[in-house]
Amino acid sequence: MTEQLLLAFEHRAASGSEDFVPAPCNRDALAWLARWPDWPAPALVLYGPPGCGKSHMARIWAAYSGACRLDPAALPAPAAEPPRAALLDPAEPLADELALLQLYNRLREQAGHLLLVARRPAAAWPIRLPDLASRLRAAPAVAIGAPDDALLAALLVKLFDDRQLAVSEGVISYLVRHMERSFAAARAVVEALDRHSLRDRRPVTVALARGVLATQTDQQPEGG
Repeated sequence: MTEQLLLAFEHRAASGSEDFVPAPCNRDALAWLARWPDWPAPALVLYGPPGCGKSHMARIWAAYSGACRLDPAALPAPAAEPPRAALLDPAEPLADELALLQLYNRLREQAGHLLLVARRPAAAWPIRLPDLASRLRAAPAVAIGAPDDALLAALLVKLFDDRQLAVSEGVISYLVRHMERSFAAARAVVEALDRHSLRDRRPVTVALARGVLATQTDQQPEGG
């Protein structure tokens, strides 16, 4: 089961407009998802910053496991038959704590599982129901970290390819060395370079990348 799910992730990494790239920063998360259905608790919390790929990973897991994708604002009624596996994305903020507690309890009774996707671990969520808080905060939580050089470069290449922009290795190397090291920043800088390239009718070069990064730095608020 673990090897099959790992192959599913590797296959998705090779194609599609939302490529998933296995890397050290998501290795722990990938390992946890690949352990399903042998999770030690009914729930698993997958968390990380915006744009880190957590929702993409969750969708691959859901497609492989056959998990039901839940509507955060309309969780199944207590009388409904719970799915064997379910995905709640986004899980925070919690729209209906009582419904989630009831769903968790039914899944636990029937050896089902729930994957919750959020920006923060459950320990940081403002949960009012003590029973729900204790259950979610006791559940395993795995983070997706900041990208390393290799992943950041691969992500930039993919984002440029998605926009059909041809860039040199020199541009990629320059961006990796000088940009903010985050998934969200990679998307922002590629969008900005695409916009400037179209407006000025010029290719994406190191000089253009330098100017865009300088503009983004100047636009950051003080203290940010």
